[in-house]
Amino acid sequence: MSLRAESPARLDPVVRVKLSAMMFLEFFVWGAWFVTLGTYLAQELGASGSQISLAFLTQSLGAILAPLVVGLVADRYFAAQKVFGVLHLVAAVMMFLAGQAGSFGPFFGAALVYMIVFMPTLGLVNSISFNQLRDPEKQFPAIRVFGTLGWIVAGLIIGWFGWEQGGSLELTFLMAAVGSALLGVFAFFLPDTPPRGRDRGGSIGQLLGLDALGLLKSRSYLTFFISSVLICIPLAFYYNFTNLYLNESGVQAAAAYQSLGQMSEALFLLAMPFLLRRLGFKKTLLVGMLAWALRYVLFGFGDTGSMFWMILIGLVLHGICYDFFFVAGQIYTDKYAPSHVRSSAQGLISMATYGLGLLIGSLISGPIVDAYVTEGGHAWTSIWLIPAGLAVVVSIFFFLFFREEVPVEAATADRTPTPV
Repeated sequence: MSLRAESPARLDPVVRVKLSAMMFLEFFVWGAWFVTLGTYLAQELGASGSQISLAFLTQSLGAILAPLVVGLVADRYFAAQKVFGVLHLVAAVMMFLAGQAGSFGPFFGAALVYMIVFMPTLGLVNSISFNQLRDPEKQFPAIRVFGTLGWIVAGLIIGWFGWEQGGSLELTFLMAAVGSALLGVFAFFLPDTPPRGRDRGGSIGQLLGLDALGLLKSRSYLTFFISSVLICIPLAFYYNFTNLYLNESGVQAAAAYQSLGQMSEALFLLAMPFLLRRLGFKKTLLVGMLAWALRYVLFGFGDTGSMFWMILIGLVLHGICYDFFFVAGQIYTDKYAPSHVRSSAQGLISMATYGLGLLIGSLISGPIVDAYVTEGGHAWTSIWLIPAGLAVVVSIFFFLFFREEVPVEAATADRTPTPV
């Protein structure tokens, strides 16, 4: 038998296909409606900047609850893939209702329930994947890249059919609902990911998955956690208002152009194993944060004329912005956390980023955008320089206080996948 066949890093092809399809649908569903949400609310429902931020804030509320859902259910009592499936079936119903809402109030209610059930799936999709991987640092990027492809396909579909210019963005919610329903059914055919913390005590904190908070006793992980919260404050400006910015600037098929960022993300994902080996976690994470600052400066001074190249580079930088911080952070978390709290730890870092950070960012970004309303739209240069400055400050904090380390228990933990 060849050495290649005996390699412990080899992943069963059927499992690889299932995990890749799961990632594709997970991010297709999210990208199907989330990218154009700000434009939809402003143009179709007449929402203000503060209302748009309030809608995006539902994501943060869902992310804050995610560690509780994942820690209570997936780490303790039920297989992660079954919890994942049920949550997506409920999400499909709420996405359909959101698309039928004719005013901001009913839309907000449907979106809030949707995010409460969807955000825990971001931690679960990682847990299901990591449970099958013996060498996540090398294997995970090749699986995660299909999530990026799913987001790209969603944006290209929106651009192809011209839903932004045609005032038909309500169809994005129907597309997301169908995708979520398919993923909900498919989840029950995914590799088994049984609860691993079932026999590790029953205190209230453990039942809620709060034992993952023990990771914060380390200065290294605490610095990473705080930085994850802080960097998502400027990130909220991008998620909430980039599509509106592009449409106000006169960019045709803005959602399709935004897919350039996901194409870049796919390329950097494939290079992630090499980059992590060469740079280490600290330098990789730092480059990701600094890329946010550069992106906002490019947005601030770009236009649809001779400076359109600046907007394009800003969009393409998404690969560095996302992969170098978020994906590298997920791998770092999986490598750092003991095996019995890995699902909780993934939920914890989702809470830090999509929860606390974006919550604060949404509360800040909406009023700032409203403060720079002009007769023709918004003073985008002034708006974008604010998150650029915030990203620089966070980068300096991270550089000064983060020390790269991995506990012995986590570093030597068994990586044998659960049999399918």
